[in-house]
Amino acid sequence: MRSQDYDRLYLSPPHLGRHELNYLHKAIEDNWVAPAGPNLDGFERDICEFTGAQHCVALTSGTAAIHLGLRLLGVGPGDEVLCPSFTFVATANPILYLGATPVFIDSEAETWNICPERLREALEERQRQGRRPKALILVHLYGMPARLREVLAVAAEFGVPVLEDAAEALGARYEGQPLGTFGEVGLFSFNGNKILTTSGGGAIVTNNAAWAQKARFWATQAKDDAPYYQHSELGYNYRLSNLLAGIGRGQMELLEDRVKKRREIFAWYTKYLAHLPGVTLGPTEPTGGRSNRWLTCLLLNPAETTISPEQLRQHLETRNIESRPLWKPLHLQPLFATTPCFGGNICEELFNQGLCLPSGSAMTEADLRRVTDTIQDALRNGN
Repeated sequence: MRSQDYDRLYLSPPHLGRHELNYLHKAIEDNWVAPAGPNLDGFERDICEFTGAQHCVALTSGTAAIHLGLRLLGVGPGDEVLCPSFTFVATANPILYLGATPVFIDSEAETWNICPERLREALEERQRQGRRPKALILVHLYGMPARLREVLAVAAEFGVPVLEDAAEALGARYEGQPLGTFGEVGLFSFNGNKILTTSGGGAIVTNNAAWAQKARFWATQAKDDAPYYQHSELGYNYRLSNLLAGIGRGQMELLEDRVKKRREIFAWYTKYLAHLPGVTLGPTEPTGGRSNRWLTCLLLNPAETTISPEQLRQHLETRNIESRPLWKPLHLQPLFATTPCFGGNICEELFNQGLCLPSGSAMTEADLRRVTDTIQDALRNGN
């Protein structure tokens, strides 16, 4: 059969329920289509209730949240910000927005997140030079908790504040505590491919009331308290709209079910693929960690199988199945060609050996079987 004979299986498409329309219809009936409104306030309350954070500011994107979060931590021109190399470019771009310089840190092989040992190496080297990075961006990649206890201990030892990038990790926990609530500032993304979507959107969470107020001020063009338009600080048009927040409210009602389904998908892939020669499913949960399994990923050991991730990706395309390489490390990106990196071998190896598999929470057993049958066929025939 040809690829067009199959319905397309996407990597992580939006999965809407029945409640989102209720919030949208109410907003339209009440003429609340301006950026602010009851849905926006309610969505922020919903996030606070779910995470336990005291304050939430909903924004247009996770990137906007990183930008404002770094600014809250005082990052500016000439500063350095520690950042994992193995992540999406949106994690690091806001560092450049602020005129600062990223310093990339390698991953560790289990969770694929920032390596505490390489982090310590970077901080000790900076300390010898009489420099202290302004902040650490801690990412929970693919919804997997980082080794939080170790990473936070190192950051605290050297006095470096933490911006917790939980863009992919809403609904995941570490030692029972929701991710996004461990750093001085946390953030989420609600992009169309995330476990909860508002089409496009993001949010900052913090327990610092003054910071939340400042983030909301900056996100609404930094308009001073005056009867006319007066601006004493640089601001941005970053606030999430009331309509999109309504989608988010409906999605929040389904979040626990979505996490449950994504974890079941990981378990399915593990059952039907983990026994194959050269195949590893990941990443691996750390002690005390519970991933939301936003994306299930597969590693192919070249010493045990002749098929490459790219060959497997192309074979999946013959059945109209979308898959995608793991993130290309940022220290290998042309944009960051001269940026320092501590380590790099682990994340390079992950990139060379890995593939993200379809993990959408609306997948049926027939969908999952189609994916696993296609992968088994590819590995069996070496194509």
